[in-house]
Amino acid sequence: MNSEFAIEMRGITKRFPGIVANDNITLQLRRGEIHALLGENGAGKSTLMSILFGLYQPDEGAIFKDGRQVKIGGPNDANALGIGMVHQHFKLVECFSVLENIILGAETVRNGMLDRRSAEKRVAELSEKYGLSVDPDALIKDITVGMQQRTEILKMLYRENDILIFDEPTAVLTPNETDELIKIMKALAKEGCSILFITHKLAEIKAAADRCTVLRRGKYIGTVDVKDVSKEELSRMMVGRDVALELKKKECRPGGEVLRVEGMTVSSATHGHNAVNNVSFSVRKGEIVCIAGIDGNGQTELVYGLSGLLPLSAGHIFLDGRDISRCSVRKRSLAGLSHIPEDRHKHGLILDYTLESNLVLQTYFGSRFNRAGFIRKKAVREYAERLIETFDIRSANGPATVTRNMSGGNQQKAIIARETDKDPKLLIAVQPTRGLDVGAIEYIHRQLTDLRDKGHGVLLVSLELEEVLSVSDRILVMYEGSIVGEFDAASATREKLGLYMAGAEKEGSE
Repeated sequence: MNSEFAIEMRGITKRFPGIVANDNITLQLRRGEIHALLGENGAGKSTLMSILFGLYQPDEGAIFKDGRQVKIGGPNDANALGIGMVHQHFKLVECFSVLENIILGAETVRNGMLDRRSAEKRVAELSEKYGLSVDPDALIKDITVGMQQRTEILKMLYRENDILIFDEPTAVLTPNETDELIKIMKALAKEGCSILFITHKLAEIKAAADRCTVLRRGKYIGTVDVKDVSKEELSRMMVGRDVALELKKKECRPGGEVLRVEGMTVSSATHGHNAVNNVSFSVRKGEIVCIAGIDGNGQTELVYGLSGLLPLSAGHIFLDGRDISRCSVRKRSLAGLSHIPEDRHKHGLILDYTLESNLVLQTYFGSRFNRAGFIRKKAVREYAERLIETFDIRSANGPATVTRNMSGGNQQKAIIARETDKDPKLLIAVQPTRGLDVGAIEYIHRQLTDLRDKGHGVLLVSLELEEVLSVSDRILVMYEGSIVGEFDAASATREKLGLYMAGAEKEGSE
């Protein structure tokens, strides 16, 4: 049966306990188009794509491929229909290598044995063709989030799918990598692939997509031709109100040092050399300092060293004048250090705990929530309800919601609520707006600048150059484990930062 649509989802409804995630949604994907799916955190985008990929079954509605109704009972059915998906939260086996993850389920076998050589050759060709550099022999548990993302994309390309679902694929990519991915997507669309592209980044939609479908709170709002609408109009459709797309902040008035790092060295967990090599810098009260750089240049290990997740090989860390270099994670937290981690699932949340339990993970043992060794459940519930309302954390069952069942964006909001409400002396925020919609990004940026205006120190680690330039007061560029440049954010440019991030320039080279 002929149809102008490669995929058509008609009247899709999906209910979970206490919430209708998708409410009678129709989505039509044309052949050879890049179709963006836009919506707030918890709007139902990932649920809709999970239905298309067979991870969920719809309660109502039907799916058509090339005009023919199909039943997608699971990911194997989706793959058989040529549907591939790069998930927002990676579906990788941590103890397997990059190569093993890419070919898992699509192995080439000869004489009963895995043909590893041909798989390696094919992955190398795909890596080179699409600029997706990976180490095929590295274990997933040992590589950066950025390389895990590249592995997910290669996994889909390896299977030669013609319907490609990208769920927040640029969330952990650098600006250059994002530009490269958009080129790849356009090239794939020209070759006949049809692409569904979930993102919160309006600039990416304008750069990459032909059409855009907007969801809000599980309902279909509309589908528009991207060339005919502005970013402001798209954000209004998504959030239901006007959103300030540019951050307005007061002039920075820094005080004394809140963080001083001297000669910090951290060994790499995967290589023989140091991931962080003799790094020294400071953060003052009332300023936002940003560590900028391409993913994998030591930012992760730097933050792990500061927060206590990795030991220092050399150097010292001083928080408000106190040496915390050998303190435990809890002691650093009690001393006034807050940390919004890069990987919210691994280091930010206990997914099978309730939302309210996660919100008091670092404070449950204090007198506020503990009496004679017993948790004061009423106090925890009241505290959680206040944070849920203040930070607009959306969940089906409020404080009692199991955190695993929340959307990625709302999980991130929960971490940010917990870490900023502690009134920290220093907040380390690593990719704090990853996976958040424009309304939430506006709110988080305001939280960071409010902390700074109250005299707190903020150390921001971001791969987003727009965020780096708009939020920071001072920018430190990290390359191959060292600080190679320092800039005043007011006078820095994308081009100059890009040169330093790529290692083309460094201080003292001019």
